[in-house]
Amino acid sequence: MNPRRTKIVATLGPATRSPEQIEQMMLAGMNVARLNFSHGSHDEHRQSAQRIRSIAHKLQKHIAIMVDLQGPKIRIARFINGQVLLQASQTFILSNTHPHNEGTAHIVGIDYPALITDCQPGDELLLDDGRIVLEITHIEGQEVHTRVLAGGPLSNNKGINRKGGGLSAPSLTAKDKEDIKIAADIEADYIAVSFPRYGSDIEQARQLARQAGSKAWIVAKIERAEAVADDQALDELITASDAVMVARGDLGVEVGDAELAGIQKKIILHARTLNKVVITATQMMESMIANPIPTRAEVSDVANAVLDYTDAVMLSAESATGNYPLEAVMAMSRICIGAEKHPTSNKSGHRLGQVFPRCDETIALSAMYAANHFPGVKAIVSLSESGHTPLIMSRIRSGVPIYCFTRHRETQNRAALFRGVYPVNFDNSHLDPTLLMQAVLEELKNHQPLETGDWIIITNGDLSAPCNGTNSMKLICVN
Repeated sequence: MNPRRTKIVATLGPATRSPEQIEQMMLAGMNVARLNFSHGSHDEHRQSAQRIRSIAHKLQKHIAIMVDLQGPKIRIARFINGQVLLQASQTFILSNTHPHNEGTAHIVGIDYPALITDCQPGDELLLDDGRIVLEITHIEGQEVHTRVLAGGPLSNNKGINRKGGGLSAPSLTAKDKEDIKIAADIEADYIAVSFPRYGSDIEQARQLARQAGSKAWIVAKIERAEAVADDQALDELITASDAVMVARGDLGVEVGDAELAGIQKKIILHARTLNKVVITATQMMESMIANPIPTRAEVSDVANAVLDYTDAVMLSAESATGNYPLEAVMAMSRICIGAEKHPTSNKSGHRLGQVFPRCDETIALSAMYAANHFPGVKAIVSLSESGHTPLIMSRIRSGVPIYCFTRHRETQNRAALFRGVYPVNFDNSHLDPTLLMQAVLEELKNHQPLETGDWIIITNGDLSAPCNGTNSMKLICVN
């Protein structure tokens, strides 16, 4: 049986920070370790990164590290007693000038001065991931006066969203810019940008990362209503990024829960069409924070993302602070494998009828067409420097495993996020070219069962390749 193709991103936190817990998570199926910079100190994240690298090396696994930037999370301040109870129809004031530690059931401070100019009477504000709904009645000086539409308990530092989006906070804060330097220091493989609105937000993050010496790929977290307002806005953000995350928490609050499922499918489709990696995230196994097994609805949610051909599914609080982090990874892995058995996972119309702009893309897609149509192909091997060719291959629906043979550690870790791609440490820089194919075959046998008569596909670049890219494909029969 081929290994699981959909990858698992697991967030590390207090429940999974020790070396023993990290090792168990890797053995259970974690492919990417997410460090959430909204929580924890720089020293804690450095320590986690060191442990991830050390344990992955010991286990001979390729595990990517993703740094997730906090971004401009707009929050209320704090209450005198830590929590208040808001009643429907009561008035409630959000104030730029109220003391930050003296909130009451009638007024609370905020950390976002521009709220008074971003909003107008009639707008709805959603607090605590939409649990509290406020309608703005009027704005007076530095205060936003509201009427409570949906009440309930409200505690310190909860987030604020505007229904329909439109808050003007810049994507990268001063904290984010410092955190990018830490991400470079710990050699993160991916840096996720929170609340980007435009492709220029992603380019700015990439420029800051490169200035800090980081080679990390940049992930656009799709969580603002503006980002999915139309195809042009969405495609601009996806094109500027190396990967995208369907961040369903804030996105669901801003666009409404009724629209979220369709938008998720749209983001996954557009990302794959534009040759980008895509992660589906937020509350996928939420009940497993407190329970050892998922609900049937959560099983369906994970399976649905797999059938949409997401590259990865993600655990947040389930693995960071939950009571059953190991069980959550194991359950997610089990569900992915089950969903991948569905025959739609092996059928693809990707880029049919389109012109291929690059040589390596042409070879990559030709290899996948051959693998899906020529009986007996058991594996594809892509000899790659950057990981771009196996990334393109993995956009095609297929049950044939793709092995990324590369000597570069950052490429090995990066490819750990690609659906159906398995990184292998392989250095062919000193090999006699006449011995290359045999060396590839011998190494492949360490990872993939092969029998006489099986076929494998090998792609690589030779000296005539433009820009040293992939320009050749071979079909080899095992004997």
